[in-house]
Amino acid sequence: MTDQPKKFLFVSYDGTTTDLAWAVSREGHQVRLCLEAAGFQDVGKGFVEVVTDWKEHVDWADIVLFDHIGKGEDAQAIRKKGKLCVGGTPYTDRLENDRTFGQEELKRNKVRIIPYQEFRSFDEGIKYVQDNPGRYVIKPSGDAQNLKQLLFVGNEDDGSDVIRVLGAYSETWSDTISVFQLQRRVAGVEVATGAFFNGRQFMSPVCVNFEHKRLFPGELGVSTGEMGTSMFWTPHSPIFEATLRPFEAILAEEGYVGYIDVNCIVNSNGIYPLEFTCRFGFPFIDLQLEGITEPIGELLLRMAHGEGNGIKVKRGYQVCALIVVPPFPFNDPKTFESFSEDAVVVFKKKMPDGIHIGDLKQENEQWLITGQEGVALVVSGAGMTMRDAQKQMYTRIQNILISNMYYRTDIGDRWMDDSDKLRSWEYL
Repeated sequence: MTDQPKKFLFVSYDGTTTDLAWAVSREGHQVRLCLEAAGFQDVGKGFVEVVTDWKEHVDWADIVLFDHIGKGEDAQAIRKKGKLCVGGTPYTDRLENDRTFGQEELKRNKVRIIPYQEFRSFDEGIKYVQDNPGRYVIKPSGDAQNLKQLLFVGNEDDGSDVIRVLGAYSETWSDTISVFQLQRRVAGVEVATGAFFNGRQFMSPVCVNFEHKRLFPGELGVSTGEMGTSMFWTPHSPIFEATLRPFEAILAEEGYVGYIDVNCIVNSNGIYPLEFTCRFGFPFIDLQLEGITEPIGELLLRMAHGEGNGIKVKRGYQVCALIVVPPFPFNDPKTFESFSEDAVVVFKKKMPDGIHIGDLKQENEQWLITGQEGVALVVSGAGMTMRDAQKQMYTRIQNILISNMYYRTDIGDRWMDDSDKLRSWEYL
């Protein structure tokens, strides 16, 4: 698009796009990064220029990029002034943040959904399960949905486990959870699909990805949000066509610019979308960098301009894993200070490709852990088969030395079973 370096302003909440900002800077562009969450003021320092008040730098920037919901009004205002902006709209903010609104929008666009009920009272939720026994998933809405430990998947046919958990939540989380859904539990393969949107249309190819949310291998332990992801690019996905394609005209009318995906449960009976993500995902944006073969800065500029609908990507599969340290996934400042703060990231050999920075700063050419969550790195790999991609990723991980680091050793393993099911149901 241009041979001249551009000025990129990244506005992040807690570092989702820190590595993306660093990647853009390594391509020769000028980059400034602002992190708004308390405790993250040092993240990215030494890698890119870090600023404290993003609004003071909008006039400096050629393009502004937001990486979290709740900034839709700001993004729209910037675009209306004629400045390039990657970010949401009030509509897409609500699509992700308000689960019930998202489900109703799917239904309005004739997309099949799983039956659900919304509640503002735990007692009402308990009575509903007592009157309608079954397996349910408890899904908090609004800001509470960011507390991944609050999502509960019931296993009892009579709903007794859900009733017990709702009773416990009423005693301990009533001030945090103001609205929640009870959604019928549906068995199947959990899969997400998404694409970049350039303000006018979806860009091709689309992504199909599989999240690994639990802390331990085998999907055991607490839900972390994400411990790793496997994915591939495809020019056509039946899951995408059934869920996101119906929103293309709406997103164009909104002028949405950025990435959007929808998480689904699929089985032999159909495709059931669960929730939207209307922003860059973490660690998914880092994994996408593994698969995109064109300069990412050029792609972001082109997308914000509304130009072109094709993206150059690798064939085959990509996979990534988080490398974390205590207290991840918990919030424990004392543990972080004792075990992880300023811990050094060391590479046995020269740093290979596929290394993406998390909550790090750079001092005297040393990578040090900062922030407060304990997310050190995202490591990615690629290959023509999922096994090849896994092998490359785990080989790269073996090159890393961090005190007390841990990661999942089975990212991508589910593909062997999931792909057979998806093919038999004709979703691949």
